Amino acid sequence: MHRIAIRNSVRAHALAASSKVSSILESRISGTAVGANVEETGRVLSVGDGIGRVWGLKNVQAEEMVEFSSGADNVGVSIFGNDRLIKEGDTVKRTGQIVDVPVGPNLLGRVVNALGDPIDGKGPIEAAERRRASLKAPGILPRRSPIDAMVPIGRGQRELIIGDRQTGKTAVALDTILNQKRWNDGQDETKKLYCVYVAIGQKRSTVAQLVKTLEENDAMKYTIIYLAPFSGCAMGEWFRDNGKHALIIYDDLSKQAVAYRQMSLLLRRPPGREAYPGDVFYLHSRLLERAAKMNDKFGGGSLTALPIIETQGGDVSAYIPTNVISITDGQIFLEAELFFRGVRPAINVGLSVSRVGSAAQTCVSIPLTCTFAQYREVAAFAQFGSDLDASTRFLLSRGARLTELLKQGQYQPMAMELQVPIIYAGVNGLVLPVLLTEIAAGNINPELEAKIKAAVDEHVASFTA
Repeated sequence: MHRIAIRNSVRAHALAASSKVSSILESRISGTAVGANVEETGRVLSVGDGIGRVWGLKNVQAEEMVEFSSGADNVGVSIFGNDRLIKEGDTVKRTGQIVDVPVGPNLLGRVVNALGDPIDGKGPIEAAERRRASLKAPGILPRRSPIDAMVPIGRGQRELIIGDRQTGKTAVALDTILNQKRWNDGQDETKKLYCVYVAIGQKRSTVAQLVKTLEENDAMKYTIIYLAPFSGCAMGEWFRDNGKHALIIYDDLSKQAVAYRQMSLLLRRPPGREAYPGDVFYLHSRLLERAAKMNDKFGGGSLTALPIIETQGGDVSAYIPTNVISITDGQIFLEAELFFRGVRPAINVGLSVSRVGSAAQTCVSIPLTCTFAQYREVAAFAQFGSDLDASTRFLLSRGARLTELLKQGQYQPMAMELQVPIIYAGVNGLVLPVLLTEIAAGNINPELEAKIKAAVDEHVASFTA
Protein backbone atom coordinates (compact mmCIF):
# COMPACT_ATOMS: atom_id res chain seq x y z
CA MET A 1 0.00 0.00 0.00
CA HIS A 2 2.84 2.31 0.80
CA ARG A 3 4.42 1.72 -2.63
CA ILE A 4 1.10 2.41 -4.37
CA ALA A 5 0.72 5.72 -2.50
CA ILE A 6 4.22 6.82 -3.54
CA ARG A 7 3.54 5.93 -7.18
CA ASN A 8 0.28 7.88 -7.17
CA SER A 9 2.04 10.91 -5.64
CA VAL A 10 4.81 10.85 -8.27
CA ARG A 11 2.24 10.46 -11.04
CA ALA A 12 0.29 13.48 -9.71
CA HIS A 13 3.44 15.63 -9.59
CA ALA A 14 4.36 14.63 -13.16
CA LEU A 15 0.89 15.47 -14.45
CA ALA A 16 1.00 18.88 -12.71
CA ALA A 17 4.45 19.66 -14.14
CA SER A 18 3.44 18.64 -17.65
CA SER A 19 0.30 20.76 -17.50
CA LYS A 20 2.39 23.72 -16.31
CA VAL A 21 4.84 23.27 -19.17
CA SER A 22 1.94 22.99 -21.61
CA SER A 23 0.41 26.22 -20.33
CA ILE A 24 3.76 28.06 -20.64
CA LEU A 25 4.26 26.82 -24.20
CA GLU A 26 0.68 27.72 -25.09
CA SER A 27 1.11 31.28 -23.75
CA ARG A 28 4.40 31.72 -25.60
CA ILE A 29 2.95 30.46 -28.87
CA SER A 30 -0.18 32.60 -28.55
CA GLY A 31 1.95 35.72 -27.94
CA THR A 32 4.10 35.21 -31.00
CA ALA A 33 3.36 37.61 -33.86
CA VAL A 34 2.82 35.86 -37.15
CA GLY A 35 4.64 37.54 -40.02
CA ALA A 36 7.48 37.33 -42.49
CA ASN A 37 10.57 39.51 -42.77
CA VAL A 38 10.82 40.10 -46.49
CA GLU A 39 13.84 41.98 -47.82
CA GLU A 40 14.78 42.73 -51.39
CA THR A 41 18.41 41.75 -51.92
CA GLY A 42 20.84 41.75 -54.79
CA ARG A 43 24.41 40.83 -55.66
CA VAL A 44 27.49 42.97 -56.25
CA LEU A 45 28.70 42.55 -59.83
CA SER A 46 31.68 44.89 -59.62
CA VAL A 47 33.08 47.64 -57.41
CA GLY A 48 35.79 50.21 -58.00
CA ASP A 49 36.55 53.94 -57.86
CA GLY A 50 33.67 54.48 -55.47
CA ILE A 51 31.09 53.00 -57.88
CA GLY A 52 29.28 49.73 -57.24
CA ARG A 53 27.37 47.71 -59.87
CA VAL A 54 24.55 45.74 -58.21
CA TRP A 55 22.20 43.17 -59.79
CA GLY A 56 18.78 42.20 -58.44
CA LEU A 57 17.45 45.37 -56.77
CA LYS A 58 14.58 45.89 -59.20
CA ASN A 59 12.55 48.30 -57.04
CA VAL A 60 15.39 50.40 -55.62
CA GLN A 61 14.73 54.16 -55.64
CA ALA A 62 16.98 57.00 -56.68
CA GLU A 63 19.08 58.25 -53.73
CA GLU A 64 17.95 55.31 -51.57
CA MET A 65 20.45 53.90 -49.09
CA VAL A 66 21.37 50.22 -49.43
CA GLU A 67 23.35 47.97 -47.10
CA PHE A 68 26.17 45.58 -47.95
CA SER A 69 26.64 42.29 -46.13
CA SER A 70 30.24 43.24 -45.26
CA GLY A 71 29.03 46.18 -43.21
CA ALA A 72 26.73 49.17 -43.05
CA ASP A 73 28.55 51.23 -45.70
CA ASN A 74 25.84 53.42 -47.16
CA VAL A 75 25.57 54.14 -50.85
CA GLY A 76 23.39 56.56 -52.72
CA VAL A 77 24.54 57.26 -56.23
CA SER A 78 28.09 56.34 -55.22
CA ILE A 79 29.69 54.66 -52.22
CA PHE A 80 30.02 57.09 -49.32
CA GLY A 81 32.24 54.82 -47.23
CA ASN A 82 35.30 52.65 -47.75
CA ASP A 83 34.78 50.23 -50.66
CA ARG A 84 37.75 47.96 -49.84
CA LEU A 85 35.58 45.56 -47.80
CA ILE A 86 33.07 45.16 -50.64
CA LYS A 87 33.80 42.41 -53.14
CA GLU A 88 32.08 40.75 -56.03
CA GLY A 89 29.29 38.43 -54.93
CA ASP A 90 28.45 40.27 -51.70
CA THR A 91 24.79 40.51 -50.77
CA VAL A 92 23.14 43.93 -50.95
CA LYS A 93 19.77 44.71 -49.42
CA ARG A 94 17.46 47.70 -49.53
CA THR A 95 16.87 49.84 -46.46
CA GLY A 96 13.82 51.67 -47.83
CA GLN A 97 15.30 54.98 -46.63
CA ILE A 98 16.26 57.93 -48.80
CA VAL A 99 19.51 59.61 -47.72
CA ASP A 100 18.80 61.98 -44.83
CA VAL A 101 20.93 63.92 -42.34
CA PRO A 102 20.44 65.17 -38.78
CA VAL A 103 19.36 68.81 -38.50
CA GLY A 104 18.78 71.28 -35.70
CA PRO A 105 20.65 73.71 -33.46
CA ASN A 106 22.69 70.90 -31.87
CA LEU A 107 24.91 70.86 -34.96
CA LEU A 108 26.10 74.45 -34.43
CA GLY A 109 29.83 74.51 -33.78
CA ARG A 110 30.39 71.00 -35.20
CA VAL A 111 32.17 69.56 -38.24
CA VAL A 112 30.28 66.69 -39.91
CA ASN A 113 30.66 64.54 -43.01
CA ALA A 114 28.27 63.93 -45.89
CA LEU A 115 25.91 61.81 -43.76
CA GLY A 116 25.92 64.16 -40.78
CA ASP A 117 28.29 62.06 -38.67
CA PRO A 118 30.70 64.16 -36.54
CA ILE A 119 34.37 64.10 -37.53
CA ASP A 120 35.68 66.72 -35.10
CA GLY A 121 36.23 64.38 -32.14
CA LYS A 122 33.71 66.17 -29.91
CA GLY A 123 31.41 63.20 -29.42
CA PRO A 124 28.07 62.18 -30.97
CA ILE A 125 25.39 64.66 -32.01
CA GLU A 126 21.97 64.38 -30.39
CA ALA A 127 19.68 65.67 -33.15
CA ALA A 128 15.93 65.46 -32.55
CA GLU A 129 15.07 65.75 -36.24
CA ARG A 130 16.31 64.44 -39.58
CA ARG A 131 15.76 65.84 -43.06
CA ARG A 132 16.27 64.46 -46.55
CA ALA A 133 19.43 65.70 -48.20
CA SER A 134 17.71 66.37 -51.52
CA LEU A 135 14.40 68.24 -51.41
CA LYS A 136 12.40 70.24 -53.91
CA ALA A 137 13.02 73.99 -53.84
CA PRO A 138 10.18 76.24 -52.59
CA GLY A 139 7.79 77.52 -55.25
CA ILE A 140 7.13 81.13 -56.19
CA LEU A 141 4.16 81.76 -53.88
CA PRO A 142 5.89 80.99 -50.55
CA ARG A 143 8.80 83.27 -51.44
CA ARG A 144 9.21 86.95 -50.76
CA SER A 145 10.51 89.19 -53.55
CA PRO A 146 13.72 90.31 -52.98
CA ILE A 147 26.32 92.48 -46.88
CA ASP A 148 28.44 94.31 -48.67
CA ALA A 149 28.85 98.01 -49.49
CA MET A 150 30.25 97.39 -52.97
CA VAL A 151 27.90 94.59 -54.05
CA PRO A 152 24.95 94.48 -51.62
CA ILE A 153 23.40 91.09 -50.89
CA GLY A 154 19.82 90.64 -49.70
CA ARG A 155 18.46 87.80 -47.59
CA GLY A 156 17.45 84.83 -49.68
CA GLN A 157 19.69 85.88 -52.55
CA ARG A 158 22.16 83.70 -54.46
CA GLU A 159 25.36 85.69 -54.98
CA LEU A 160 28.25 84.02 -56.80
CA ILE A 161 31.87 84.60 -55.73
CA ILE A 162 34.01 83.87 -58.78
CA GLY A 163 37.68 84.26 -59.56
CA ASP A 164 40.97 82.51 -60.22
CA ARG A 165 42.79 80.35 -57.71
CA GLN A 166 44.35 82.19 -54.75
CA THR A 167 42.53 85.49 -55.29
CA GLY A 168 40.75 85.67 -51.93
CA LYS A 169 37.41 83.97 -52.64
CA THR A 170 37.35 81.99 -49.39
CA ALA A 171 38.55 85.06 -47.47
CA VAL A 172 35.52 87.04 -48.67
CA ALA A 173 33.22 84.22 -47.58
CA LEU A 174 34.89 83.89 -44.17
CA ASP A 175 34.74 87.65 -43.62
CA THR A 176 31.00 87.41 -44.24
CA ILE A 177 30.72 84.77 -41.49
CA LEU A 178 32.84 86.82 -39.07
CA ASN A 179 30.79 89.93 -39.79
CA GLN A 180 27.68 88.23 -38.34
CA LYS A 181 29.20 87.98 -34.85
CA ARG A 182 27.84 91.32 -33.64
CA TRP A 183 24.30 90.26 -34.60
CA ASN A 184 24.56 86.74 -33.20
CA ASP A 185 25.87 88.07 -29.88
CA GLY A 186 22.74 90.20 -29.51
CA GLN A 187 19.32 89.24 -28.22
CA ASP A 188 17.29 90.11 -31.34
CA GLU A 189 16.45 86.79 -32.99
CA THR A 190 15.34 88.51 -36.21
CA LYS A 191 18.89 89.77 -36.81
CA LYS A 192 20.74 86.56 -36.01
CA LEU A 193 22.22 84.79 -39.02
CA TYR A 194 23.37 81.18 -38.65
CA CYS A 195 26.11 80.15 -41.06
CA VAL A 196 26.74 76.85 -42.85
CA TYR A 197 30.13 76.43 -44.54
CA VAL A 198 30.36 73.54 -47.02
CA ALA A 199 33.96 72.50 -47.71
CA ILE A 200 33.72 70.58 -50.99
CA GLY A 201 36.71 68.42 -51.87
CA GLN A 202 39.10 70.27 -49.57
CA LYS A 203 42.00 68.80 -47.61
CA ARG A 204 41.55 68.02 -43.94
CA SER A 205 44.34 70.46 -43.07
CA THR A 206 42.51 73.26 -44.89
CA VAL A 207 39.27 72.51 -43.04
CA ALA A 208 41.15 72.35 -39.72
CA GLN A 209 42.75 75.75 -40.38
CA LEU A 210 39.35 77.20 -41.22
CA VAL A 211 37.86 75.83 -37.99
CA LYS A 212 40.77 77.31 -36.04
CA THR A 213 40.17 80.74 -37.60
CA LEU A 214 36.48 80.64 -36.71
CA GLU A 215 37.21 79.50 -33.16
CA GLU A 216 39.79 82.24 -32.63
CA ASN A 217 37.21 84.84 -33.67
CA ASP A 218 34.44 83.23 -31.57
CA ALA A 219 32.39 82.54 -34.71
CA MET A 220 32.19 78.75 -34.51
CA LYS A 221 29.29 78.91 -32.06
CA TYR A 222 26.88 79.95 -34.84
CA THR A 223 28.55 78.04 -37.68
CA ILE A 224 28.26 74.48 -39.01
CA ILE A 225 30.88 72.96 -41.31
CA TYR A 226 29.71 70.28 -43.75
CA LEU A 227 31.59 68.30 -46.36
CA ALA A 228 28.72 67.79 -48.84
CA PRO A 229 26.55 70.48 -50.49
CA PHE A 230 23.13 68.80 -50.42
CA SER A 231 23.51 67.74 -46.79
CA GLY A 232 24.60 71.25 -45.82
CA CYS A 233 21.67 72.75 -47.70
CA ALA A 234 19.26 70.52 -45.74
CA MET A 235 20.71 71.94 -42.52
CA GLY A 236 20.29 75.52 -43.76
CA GLU A 237 16.71 74.79 -44.83
CA TRP A 238 15.86 73.75 -41.28
CA PHE A 239 16.68 77.27 -40.07
CA ARG A 240 14.76 78.80 -42.99
CA ASP A 241 11.64 76.71 -42.42
CA ASN A 242 11.66 77.49 -38.69
CA GLY A 243 11.51 81.26 -39.18
CA LYS A 244 15.26 81.84 -38.73
CA HIS A 245 17.88 83.24 -41.09
CA ALA A 246 20.82 81.25 -42.43
CA LEU A 247 23.76 81.77 -44.78
CA ILE A 248 25.29 78.85 -46.69
CA ILE A 249 28.64 78.99 -48.47
CA TYR A 250 29.57 76.36 -51.09
CA ASP A 251 33.38 76.31 -51.39
CA ASP A 252 33.50 75.47 -54.16
CA LEU A 253 31.01 74.17 -56.73
CA SER A 254 33.74 73.67 -59.34
CA LYS A 255 35.04 70.69 -57.36
CA GLN A 256 31.50 69.34 -57.06
CA ALA A 257 31.07 69.52 -60.83
CA VAL A 258 34.40 67.73 -61.39
CA ALA A 259 33.42 64.96 -58.94
CA TYR A 260 30.02 64.62 -60.63
CA ARG A 261 31.73 64.39 -64.02
CA GLN A 262 34.07 61.68 -62.74
CA MET A 263 31.18 59.69 -61.26
CA SER A 264 29.13 60.02 -64.46
CA LEU A 265 32.01 58.81 -66.63
CA LEU A 266 32.54 55.82 -64.34
CA LEU A 267 28.83 55.03 -64.70
CA ARG A 268 29.34 55.18 -68.50
CA ARG A 269 26.93 58.05 -69.01
CA PRO A 270 27.36 59.96 -72.28
CA PRO A 271 29.59 63.03 -71.84
CA GLY A 272 28.76 66.49 -73.14
CA ARG A 273 30.62 69.80 -73.27
CA GLU A 274 34.01 69.58 -71.51
CA ALA A 275 33.09 65.93 -70.73
CA TYR A 276 30.46 67.03 -68.19
CA PRO A 277 27.16 65.09 -68.21
CA GLY A 278 24.10 66.74 -69.67
CA ASP A 279 22.40 67.27 -66.30
CA VAL A 280 25.25 69.15 -64.59
CA PHE A 281 23.20 72.36 -64.94
CA TYR A 282 20.32 70.69 -63.11
CA LEU A 283 22.77 69.55 -60.42
CA HIS A 284 23.60 73.16 -59.55
CA SER A 285 20.18 74.70 -60.20
CA ARG A 286 18.26 72.34 -57.89
CA LEU A 287 20.83 73.07 -55.18
CA LEU A 288 20.93 76.86 -55.48
CA GLU A 289 17.18 77.30 -56.00
CA ARG A 290 16.66 76.03 -52.45
CA ALA A 291 17.98 79.39 -51.21
CA ALA A 292 14.95 81.65 -50.66
CA LYS A 293 13.36 84.32 -48.49
CA MET A 294 9.98 83.04 -47.28
CA ASN A 295 7.02 85.37 -46.77
CA ASP A 296 5.42 85.93 -43.36
CA LYS A 297 2.74 83.30 -44.00
CA PHE A 298 5.46 80.63 -44.20
CA GLY A 299 7.50 81.85 -41.22
CA GLY A 300 9.55 84.65 -42.78
CA GLY A 301 12.82 82.70 -42.62
CA SER A 302 15.55 82.92 -45.23
CA LEU A 303 18.45 80.95 -46.67
CA THR A 304 21.09 83.01 -48.50
CA ALA A 305 23.61 81.19 -50.72
CA LEU A 306 27.16 82.25 -51.57
CA PRO A 307 28.47 79.68 -54.07
CA ILE A 308 32.13 79.90 -55.07
CA ILE A 309 33.42 79.05 -58.55
CA GLU A 310 37.08 78.85 -59.55
CA THR A 311 38.00 80.11 -63.03
CA GLN A 312 41.03 79.33 -65.16
CA GLY A 313 42.93 82.40 -66.31
CA GLY A 314 40.00 84.70 -65.57
CA ASP A 315 37.80 82.97 -68.16
CA VAL A 316 34.21 83.54 -67.01
CA SER A 317 32.85 82.16 -70.29
CA ALA A 318 33.73 78.54 -69.48
CA TYR A 319 30.97 75.95 -69.11
CA ILE A 320 30.54 75.75 -65.33
CA PRO A 321 31.03 79.51 -64.63
CA THR A 322 28.42 80.50 -67.21
CA ASN A 323 26.00 77.89 -65.85
CA VAL A 324 26.24 79.16 -62.28
CA ILE A 325 26.18 82.83 -63.36
CA SER A 326 22.87 82.19 -65.13
CA ILE A 327 21.43 80.53 -62.00
CA THR A 328 22.52 83.10 -59.41
CA ASP A 329 21.24 86.63 -58.78
CA GLY A 330 24.60 88.29 -59.27
CA GLN A 331 28.33 87.74 -58.92
CA ILE A 332 31.36 89.15 -57.14
CA PHE A 333 34.29 88.80 -59.54
CA LEU A 334 37.78 88.70 -58.01
CA GLU A 335 40.58 89.59 -60.41
CA ALA A 336 44.09 88.19 -60.11
CA GLU A 337 45.68 91.37 -61.50
CA LEU A 338 44.11 93.51 -58.78
CA PHE A 339 45.12 90.97 -56.14
CA PHE A 340 48.79 91.07 -57.13
CA ARG A 341 48.68 94.89 -57.20
CA GLY A 342 47.72 94.86 -53.53
CA VAL A 343 44.04 95.78 -54.00
CA ARG A 344 42.40 93.39 -51.57
CA PRO A 345 39.66 92.28 -51.69
CA ALA A 346 40.41 92.24 -55.42
CA ILE A 347 36.85 92.93 -56.61
CA ASN A 348 36.41 93.90 -60.25
CA VAL A 349 33.61 96.46 -60.12
CA GLY A 350 32.81 96.28 -63.81
CA LEU A 351 32.10 92.54 -63.80
CA SER A 352 30.46 92.40 -60.36
CA VAL A 353 26.71 92.92 -60.07
CA SER A 354 23.91 92.30 -57.59
CA ARG A 355 20.35 91.93 -58.87
CA VAL A 356 18.46 93.00 -55.76
CA GLY A 357 16.87 96.16 -57.15
CA SER A 358 16.04 98.70 -54.45
CA ALA A 359 16.05 96.15 -51.62
CA ALA A 360 19.63 96.75 -50.46
CA GLN A 361 22.18 99.54 -49.93
CA THR A 362 21.56 101.43 -53.18
CA CYS A 363 22.25 104.88 -51.69
CA VAL A 364 25.80 103.75 -50.95
CA SER A 365 26.55 101.14 -53.60
CA ILE A 366 25.34 102.94 -56.76
CA PRO A 367 27.51 106.09 -56.37
CA LEU A 368 30.43 103.91 -55.32
CA THR A 369 30.26 101.58 -58.33
CA CYS A 370 29.75 104.49 -60.73
CA THR A 371 32.77 106.29 -59.29
CA PHE A 372 34.93 103.19 -59.58
CA ALA A 373 33.78 102.51 -63.13
CA GLN A 374 34.73 106.05 -64.15
CA TYR A 375 38.10 105.76 -62.41
CA ARG A 376 39.01 102.45 -64.08
CA GLU A 377 38.02 103.77 -67.51
CA VAL A 378 39.95 107.02 -67.15
CA ALA A 379 42.99 105.32 -65.59
CA ALA A 380 43.26 102.94 -68.54
CA PHE A 381 43.64 105.85 -70.99
CA ALA A 382 45.55 108.23 -68.71
CA GLN A 383 48.66 106.04 -68.78
CA PHE A 384 49.11 106.85 -72.50
CA GLY A 385 48.96 110.65 -72.11
CA SER A 386 50.56 113.28 -69.88
CA ASP A 387 48.41 116.34 -70.62
CA LEU A 388 45.24 115.81 -68.56
CA ASP A 389 42.49 118.32 -67.90
CA ALA A 390 41.25 119.25 -64.42
CA SER A 391 38.21 116.95 -64.44
CA THR A 392 40.32 113.93 -65.42
CA ARG A 393 42.87 114.69 -62.70
CA PHE A 394 40.00 114.96 -60.19
CA LEU A 395 38.63 111.55 -61.20
CA LEU A 396 42.07 109.95 -60.96
CA SER A 397 42.84 111.52 -57.59
CA ARG A 398 39.45 110.61 -56.14
CA GLY A 399 39.60 107.06 -57.51
CA ALA A 400 43.09 106.44 -56.14
CA ARG A 401 42.06 107.56 -52.65
CA LEU A 402 38.84 105.58 -52.81
CA THR A 403 40.85 102.48 -53.74
CA GLU A 404 43.03 102.94 -50.66
CA LEU A 405 39.97 103.48 -48.48
CA LEU A 406 38.39 100.21 -49.59
CA LYS A 407 41.45 98.06 -48.93
CA GLN A 408 40.60 95.77 -46.05
CA GLY A 409 42.64 93.31 -44.04
CA GLN A 410 41.72 89.64 -43.97
CA TYR A 411 39.33 88.59 -41.19
CA GLN A 412 38.76 92.25 -40.22
CA PRO A 413 35.07 93.00 -40.86
CA MET A 414 33.90 96.59 -40.57
CA ALA A 415 30.62 97.75 -39.07
CA MET A 416 28.04 99.32 -41.38
CA GLU A 417 27.96 102.56 -39.37
CA LEU A 418 31.67 102.99 -40.18
CA GLN A 419 31.44 101.94 -43.83
CA VAL A 420 28.78 104.45 -44.83
CA PRO A 421 30.56 107.69 -43.72
CA ILE A 422 33.92 106.48 -45.06
CA ILE A 423 32.48 105.63 -48.47
CA TYR A 424 30.48 108.86 -48.52
CA ALA A 425 33.64 110.86 -47.85
CA GLY A 426 35.54 109.01 -50.57
CA VAL A 427 32.83 109.24 -53.25
CA ASN A 428 32.26 112.97 -52.67
CA GLY A 429 35.96 113.84 -52.72
CA LEU A 430 36.15 114.89 -49.08
CA VAL A 431 39.45 113.04 -48.62
CA LEU A 432 41.26 114.71 -51.53
CA PRO A 433 43.43 116.87 -49.21
CA VAL A 434 44.71 113.71 -47.49
CA LEU A 435 47.87 112.20 -48.97
CA LEU A 436 47.67 108.69 -50.39
CA THR A 437 50.52 107.55 -48.14
CA GLU A 438 48.58 108.58 -45.04
CA ILE A 439 45.46 106.72 -46.20
CA ALA A 440 47.49 103.61 -47.04
CA ALA A 441 49.22 103.65 -43.64
CA GLY A 442 45.89 103.48 -41.85
CA ASN A 443 47.32 105.04 -38.68
CA ILE A 444 45.72 107.75 -36.56
CA ASN A 445 48.37 110.15 -35.36
CA PRO A 446 47.69 112.67 -32.54
CA GLU A 447 47.10 115.48 -35.04
CA LEU A 448 44.51 113.48 -36.97
CA GLU A 449 42.88 112.34 -33.75
CA ALA A 450 42.53 115.96 -32.63
CA LYS A 451 40.91 116.89 -35.95
CA ILE A 452 38.45 114.01 -35.68
CA LYS A 453 37.55 114.98 -32.12
CA ALA A 454 37.04 118.62 -33.12
CA ALA A 455 34.79 117.61 -36.02
CA VAL A 456 32.71 115.33 -33.80
CA ASP A 457 32.37 118.01 -31.11
CA GLU A 458 31.27 120.55 -33.71
CA HIS A 459 28.71 118.11 -35.10
CA VAL A 460 27.33 117.32 -31.64
CA ALA A 461 27.15 121.02 -30.78
CA SER A 462 24.93 121.63 -33.80
CA PHE A 463 22.26 119.40 -32.18
CA THR A 464 22.53 120.89 -28.68
CA ALA A 465 22.51 124.54 -29.78
